[in-house]
Amino acid sequence: MSSFTLRRLAAGSACAAVLLTGCSSTTDDAPATEADAVTVSDQWVKAADTGMSAAFAQLTNSGGQDVRIVSVSSPASTRMELHEIAAGADGATVMREKQGGVTIAANGTHALAPGGDHLMLMDLTAPLTPGATTTFTLTFEDGSTADFDAQVRDFSGNQENYDPSGGHDAAPAPAATAPGHGG
Repeated sequence: MSSFTLRRLAAGSACAAVLLTGCSSTTDDAPATEADAVTVSDQWVKAADTGMSAAFAQLTNSGGQDVRIVSVSSPASTRMELHEIAAGADGATVMREKQGGVTIAANGTHALAPGGDHLMLMDLTAPLTPGATTTFTLTFEDGSTADFDAQVRDFSGNQENYDPSGGHDAAPAPAATAPGHGG
């Protein structure tokens, strides 16, 4: 093969590579952050005068990777935790901090609902009155955040006990009652 033919083949290959690259998609449709992948719907918080309350919502992950909420905050409470309902040492259901946070599966949903996982407001800063709205900030494992507002509603709710040890200690601590928190 002559050097002229080799140069023509090389030039043709280079042109083909440029054309193929131009036709391929270079945009990445994946969300930039974990927070960008999550939408919050059906959100609400239980009315309470003092002490503790709980917030609920439907969390939807439109991304192709699992995302994890590692903390939550709200101006309505000085301390918040991500909670779950589990069987206590005596077999009764208790609410406790959810170890490792809340994971929302790729292209999936996760319900924060009475009797299940929820956002626990531990020390209310003021009464949560029906019809009012309060803001929450979810912090994800990648450090991104998402804010949402939730309307305050009346709810007589579940009556689980709160296990301050988180139910993860070797020796169980006495559980505190959280009447009507709605978790």
